Amino acid sequence: MNIRRVRYDHPDAVRLTEQVQQEYVERYGGPDETPMDAAHFDPPRGLFILAYSDDGEPVATGGWRAREGSAEGFRDGDAEIKRMYVVPRARGRGIARRILAALEESAAAAGRLRMVLETGQRQPEALALYTSCGYGPVTKFGVYRCEPLSVCLGRPLPAARGAGEPLQARSRAH
Repeated sequence: MNIRRVRYDHPDAVRLTEQVQQEYVERYGGPDETPMDAAHFDPPRGLFILAYSDDGEPVATGGWRAREGSAEGFRDGDAEIKRMYVVPRARGRGIARRILAALEESAAAAGRLRMVLETGQRQPEALALYTSCGYGPVTKFGVYRCEPLSVCLGRPLPAARGAGEPLQARSRAH
């Protein structure tokens, strides 16, 4: 497994984003309409990563973007997780946990205070992952904050230990 930093508009990221959007259509009847821009994920105010299998195929994505206090319910210092996705054939191998850990480390290194995410009740796998990683309910935020199927979770980030080093070391090791 190789985890690489890429731009949100990288061709492999676009391909997997299209796949996750199709999964949202199947589960909810439509794609995620949250406004997104590749620049949202540019360091130091964000990060987007892809996990590649040993044969070089992209198998997972994840990103975070900096958010500040807003009428949409974000708080100053938030890092919002977006586009966490593992292709079906690669699920159940701990890849999502590795992506999540890399995102948390990067956000903490960038001085973010809290990781937050929005998922839905029709994604029990995501709810189980985040709950098992210490995420709990937070005040709803974002585009879907008034939707009954929306679930918003978060957790405080630890103090930073060094910008980017854990992600780079882990990427080389896998």
